[in-house]
Amino acid sequence: MQKKPLTGAGASAEAMRQVNPDVVAAYPITPQTPIMEAFAQFVNDGKVSTELIRVESEHSAMSAVIGASSAGARAMTATSSVGLALMFEVVNAASGMRLPIVMPVVNRALSSPINIHCDHSDTMACRDAGWIQLYSENAQEAYDNMFLAQRLSEHPEILLPTMVMQDGFITSHSVEPVEVLDDETAKKFIGEYNPEHSLILSKKPVTFGALQLFDYYFETKRQQELAMDNVWRFYYSIAEELSQLTGRQYPMVEPYYTEDAKVILVALNSAASTIKAVVNKLRKQGKKAGLLKIRLFRPFPYSEVNQHLKGARHIGVFDRSYSFGANSPVLSEIKNALFEAESPPKVQGYIFGLGGRDLLESDIENVFEELFEGKSTQDKKYIGLRG
Repeated sequence: MQKKPLTGAGASAEAMRQVNPDVVAAYPITPQTPIMEAFAQFVNDGKVSTELIRVESEHSAMSAVIGASSAGARAMTATSSVGLALMFEVVNAASGMRLPIVMPVVNRALSSPINIHCDHSDTMACRDAGWIQLYSENAQEAYDNMFLAQRLSEHPEILLPTMVMQDGFITSHSVEPVEVLDDETAKKFIGEYNPEHSLILSKKPVTFGALQLFDYYFETKRQQELAMDNVWRFYYSIAEELSQLTGRQYPMVEPYYTEDAKVILVALNSAASTIKAVVNKLRKQGKKAGLLKIRLFRPFPYSEVNQHLKGARHIGVFDRSYSFGANSPVLSEIKNALFEAESPPKVQGYIFGLGGRDLLESDIENVFEELFEGKSTQDKKYIGLRG
């Protein structure tokens, strides 16, 4: 293992280099572009044997890797924001055809108005598109999650594509020390990709993306659901195998001082780091504060979330995106997870950080204070919103 100074984007590109995919399709979009720039340099320097395809749009990028994956290749791309939105038609095709594509996504706000900074509206809009979704607190997790994603996607009982998220600019452009596996260890962990079904490698002819009307469409969607359920079955065996190599743990949800906590905040991605700093401060003051960080958002680990949250008095759920006219995405899932609890804690939703607005420690301290005082309502609240 070697420690390197890497941005989150650089960490994703480094993981891609070690995976050494057969095909990568590239189209630039801020703030994802540094991933593909770094990977293109690896291609130019002969450090990978990848066929790098420069395409004319994100729709074409996903279409290209779908074609490559259907042919039996290990294929990747990366995107952000409106690029992911442009892909949406073929994003669903990738999962429907059970193609184990891995795609780093650098979270960025959707238009309109135009914004190049972080929120989670892009990937939350795809939460029901049939992709596994992993969220990354920092550059180290952006790196590690790429390996989890590859093994989950290619597991023969799963065969679903995976998005690996990190926060735009906050993680993607910030340099951190990242522990990197040596190339041989990474190669051994990933293993060879030998698909059972492909357009050119299978001994039996196969068809991908065929027309299905009411005769078989329903059954195909049910198979996708069963495959997604299998992520829960096989996640921890793969995570434990990676832990043996790195010494780090990869729970679906990461509890931080939740055992005796009276107030627990729930968050994804980089916000978890800031909340941890506040939890540490409050614990020194004798206040029983905690955090539950969600790593695996699809499929959502309802049982584990329930186990970690059910003993608290108040839960504050941080969402970096809206679901207009409904509970915000993470809040909805937390309420679902706690619905059948005997004495469920009170749950308060918070919207924060849209379009890259900062989340400050003082903001988090205020949230903890009002929840310790029992000031929760049925209405969503806003952090850092001007009056």
